Order: sequence, then structure tokens, then C-alpha cells
Amino acid sequence: MLAYGTVFLCSSLITLGTGNVHTPNMVLVFAMFYGGIMQTLVGMWSLFLGVVFSTYGGFNFTYGALYLPRIGLAQAYSVNGVVTEEFTHAIGIFLAICWITFLFCIGSLRTTFSVVFTLGSTVCALCCLSASCFTGNAHLNTAGGALGIVATFGAYYGGLSGLYSGECTFKAIRLPPLVLSYSNA
Repeated sequence: MLAYGTVFLCSSLITLGTGNVHTPNMVLVFAMFYGGIMQTLVGMWSLFLGVVFSTYGGFNFTYGALYLPRIGLAQAYSVNGVVTEEFTHAIGIFLAICWITFLFCIGSLRTTFSVVFTLGSTVCALCCLSASCFTGNAHLNTAGGALGIVATFGAYYGGLSGLYSGECTFKAIRLPPLVLSYSNA
């Protein structure tokens, strides 16, 4: 959850133009090494728990690869060194594959609130970002970046609530595990 949140936080801050940074290459470091490698390893180690970590590890690797010059994706969609609208639409298609996150969100309804909140916010963020790629609407891009930060808070809360549990920390810094309750009625 922490790796997931950190990649999304970095990407969202750059999407929002924080610090006047607009070149997304910084996301490459987080997406490849922290999000990609760490989530893939966690996914392999906890395969019996499900596939969400491995899936997002793979997503982060592919997202990072978009910005690797040797892969040549941006170059393939460029004319005379200028990226075309086709590249923006291709990124929109890549982000539109958020339906898998929607399926994970539905599957997570029996887990904790922080996981459902994180995945639900992620679906909304990816939908806004994808729509922005197709329409060029800056408001959708801003909404996607803001929703990405919201999803980050859910991911951080979910990751830290396990770390700051009664078995691991002092009483002064515990976070309550927001668990959804179900009735058998």
C-alpha cells in the first residue's frame, strides 16, 4: 500500500504541476523501482492473498516504461521530435484500463474501508486522467491529480494502520483499522 501510494502521490503532484514541475520523468524512478519492484515482490511473497500487488507492480513497470527513451514509445508517436496527439490518446487508452481497478474495488468490499476507499478513488482518478487525454480538458486533468492524492491518503492510511497496530507500536501512535462490517441477515 505504501509503494502504491507513493507512486500515485509523485504522479499526482507532477500532474498538478507542483513546484512548476511538468516533465513526468521523475515518476519513472518511483514507478520502476519502488512501485514496480516492491509490489511485484510483495505479490510473489503473498500470492495466496490475491493478485492485486503483482498487478499494480506490473502496472507501475509499464507506466515507468512509457518514459524510458530506449523503449521509444514517445518517439514512435512523434513527428520531427514533437509528440503527437496520438501519443496522448495512447496514454488515455493505457489509463482507461482502470476497469481492472474497478473489479479490484468490487472484490475488496469485504476488506477494510481504507482499501475500498483507495481503489475507489483510484478508479475515479484514472477515469478523469484518461478522459483528459482524449478531450484535452485541463479540469479533468486537475481532478485526476487531486483524486490521485486522495487515493494516496487512503493507501498510506491502509499501509500504516497495519504497521501502527497494537502488536507493533506503542499505544500513543496507533491508528484504528477501519473495517467494514457485514451482517448475515
